[in-house]
Amino acid sequence: MIRFTFSIPMRALVGLVLLLPIFGKPAEGADDTRTSLVLNGDFATLDADQWPTEWPKNGNVTLESEGTAHYLHFTSPDSGTMVMLYRRVKLPNPLPAGLELRVKVRFVDVKVGSKPWFDARIMSKFASDQGEHLPPDPPAPAFHGDSKGKWITKSLFFAVPKNAAFIDLMPALFRVSSGTFDLGECDLFPASDDQIPKPPPIAKSTTFLPTTNPSRIPKELHVTGNQLQDSDGKFVQLQGLCLDSLEWSGKGEHLDASIPVAIEQWHANVIRLPIGLAFWNGRGHYSKPDGGVSYREVVDKCVEATIGRGAYLVLDLHRFGPPQQQDIDFWKDAAVRYKDNPGVMFELFNEPHSMSWQLWRYGGSLAEAGADKNVAENNEHSDAQTTVGMQALVDAVRSTGAKNLIIAGGLDWGFDLSGVANGYALADQPGTDGIMYSSHLYPWKNGYQSSTLDAAAKFPVFIGEVGNINSWSDFKFIPPSQQTEPVGPTSRWPIDMLGMIQKYKLNWTGFSFHPKCGPDVISDWNYTPTDYWGIYVKKALAGEQFAMQRMR
Repeated sequence: MIRFTFSIPMRALVGLVLLLPIFGKPAEGADDTRTSLVLNGDFATLDADQWPTEWPKNGNVTLESEGTAHYLHFTSPDSGTMVMLYRRVKLPNPLPAGLELRVKVRFVDVKVGSKPWFDARIMSKFASDQGEHLPPDPPAPAFHGDSKGKWITKSLFFAVPKNAAFIDLMPALFRVSSGTFDLGECDLFPASDDQIPKPPPIAKSTTFLPTTNPSRIPKELHVTGNQLQDSDGKFVQLQGLCLDSLEWSGKGEHLDASIPVAIEQWHANVIRLPIGLAFWNGRGHYSKPDGGVSYREVVDKCVEATIGRGAYLVLDLHRFGPPQQQDIDFWKDAAVRYKDNPGVMFELFNEPHSMSWQLWRYGGSLAEAGADKNVAENNEHSDAQTTVGMQALVDAVRSTGAKNLIIAGGLDWGFDLSGVANGYALADQPGTDGIMYSSHLYPWKNGYQSSTLDAAAKFPVFIGEVGNINSWSDFKFIPPSQQTEPVGPTSRWPIDMLGMIQKYKLNWTGFSFHPKCGPDVISDWNYTPTDYWGIYVKKALAGEQFAMQRMR
């Protein structure tokens, strides 16, 4: 799971995926007589309060005019403050293949904020009839600098996902350092399939050969009973940190600094590295048109930096829901890239959910998918009618000849391993390093014995995500019925949790070694441990033992 602690909602950055758009002025002779799907997109019709009908109000957005034309003027009261309008637009039925977003804007001294996407932009996302988020999100026309007093018209095209009922438009000054933004027009028009730009081909991987001195690469691990052993037959417990950012960023954030700190100062012997499928395939926001080559080189550097320091790296395909054919395709490529590298393990799928155990293992129709016990941890919606199942992902890895250790996440948002303990364990090929199972543990979940420890008695278990939170108010998506555990600096939960991990010799990575991706292990990029979670993680990685007083 991910909880961003700046103004983007939880998991929002996971949805920053798109096909590379056409972005520029409308073609000469474009049909301007078409009816826009955005009612009052030019702000011409005003209500009794002299505000454009259909548009919401924001105290930092004013209506201005030039001659007979109206426009919206966005001003940020302080550096880093979000100023945004939210407008839901009903899509026609039948759905068009795509949409054209056309905007007329003007901007003055827009300076980018602390993130590269903190600029002036028109964000949007699709939603179903039930209001569920339908990825991928459309591209966001973005602006910074100064338009020199001129109005600029931009147009881009993008596909409409199946079952979309609405598109939400969100013009914004998105946490800029300074500047003003004027929106003169905002229109949507149906587009045909041939108007939707086609992305470049996805590049195929070749095997990555690390340049690290072989004596520094960690020894190969394999499954023996419910433990991991190295090539010398010695028991190994993986204990480390989850380094997030590559699931929402094509370049990652502070990874060059974080990996050495995590291994050399915090004593992690494993790094969990979440990977974004869209970026791997060259389909992420701001991806270079190289089919994923540059992103994979970033991942290569992380692998090199980790194994070159004698630690292991878990390559986590950071996806949610029921596994699909695209996940098979990913592992047939990624396994070739890192095959038989003893320092790299393959976590097949971050958080499967909304399936029965039969579907989890074997795949099939999702008509009767099964319910989760715990709350949904994001609003990412899948239109999939079937799933390929987790066994197909194992088979995809092994089809490449890779013998690397595989990690398979349980159901209920990666929490539940009860089916693994009761007949649904995955099959592997002889002569490989085997399969370890993953569970995610947070304070709003309970029943650890049946969900996690029963499986740990039979198989090695990896707690790939685990973390305490500072306050329930920071995680408002958790219903009151699941807010049963005291959290924050005085909570007993982190002590008991780490005590349980140590008692049962579970493998684990603390979530998250990023100050804006909660639960946070660190509070800043000086790597200061948070007082409600990070201080305990750092002590545990240094060897301090904790006593579990109460099982949840």
